[in-house]
Amino acid sequence: MSTDQGSQEALEEIRALVQGELAAVDVTIRERFRSSVSLVDQVAQHIIAGGGKRLRPLMVVLAGRACDGARVECILAAAFIEFIHTATLLHDDVVDMSVRRRGRETANEVYGNQASVLVGDFVYSRAFQLMAATRSQRVIEIMADATNIIAEGEVLQLMNSHDPDTTEARYLEVIYRKTARLFQAGGEVAAVVSGADESAQRALAIYGRHLGTAYQLIDDVLDYQSDPETRGKNLGEDLAEGKPTLPLIYALRNATPSCTRLIREVIRDGGREHLQEVMGAIESAGGLQYTSALAQTEAEQALIALQALPPTRYRDALAALVRFTVSRRN
Repeated sequence: MSTDQGSQEALEEIRALVQGELAAVDVTIRERFRSSVSLVDQVAQHIIAGGGKRLRPLMVVLAGRACDGARVECILAAAFIEFIHTATLLHDDVVDMSVRRRGRETANEVYGNQASVLVGDFVYSRAFQLMAATRSQRVIEIMADATNIIAEGEVLQLMNSHDPDTTEARYLEVIYRKTARLFQAGGEVAAVVSGADESAQRALAIYGRHLGTAYQLIDDVLDYQSDPETRGKNLGEDLAEGKPTLPLIYALRNATPSCTRLIREVIRDGGREHLQEVMGAIESAGGLQYTSALAQTEAEQALIALQALPPTRYRDALAALVRFTVSRRN
């Protein structure tokens, strides 16, 4: 059995534990995506048909069960976390001028930038309707803070774009804001709506933050070594967009002077013309290994945070989700 097959089977075992909840989340997402405006429905169907791992909703329902929480509220939370994620993807693809995601044309490629931005706004507002349905002031506070920080992360990434002087600290701040903060919010909200104490809320927030950081670091590794057909994205997409991710930042610090000059030029100019040379420079400098090791450190911190929860099969599944995150190949 290949590593990829093994990790995929592990993910399916985790999902099987909360199969009923995930089915309910899917129904909620489909129902709440509906609109009387036909174009919204068309874009929504395009997005839903694109699939995706839905790791965030999975994490939320597992966290809720680990807190022995109410099923209905956790399903709502899982749905609005996924809606926030979906809205950011719609906007990201416009900003990045992306044409392909998960092996299919992006919504902006099919329906245009204007429709994608406006439907992204619709999805954001629908998420807040679901938040309001929880009737929890604390949930609203967590999610309002999270969405604001995510928006700032988008701007910070734009500021780093095509800047070869981006530091590791600046890069890590971006991935915290753009990716990890939503995982953090999902874990904390699951504990809140489940009626868990402050210790569990804090533990699941920390768990989510480290899980999300590990997830993004592995994503940045896969941008240079995954199978494009399996992942649904071309190799070197971040490089083509002039995004200085950690493998590149590390290589800039440790590559030969000639490789460093090349990497700086490619970050400034974007494109894939020198992809093979840059990938060779990253590999020889140890950029992928460094990034993977940092992801593993983040994963270990997530596992430590889980120790604050009572031992259950759902806590074990949250731990298994961490291991899947750092072992995945797409």
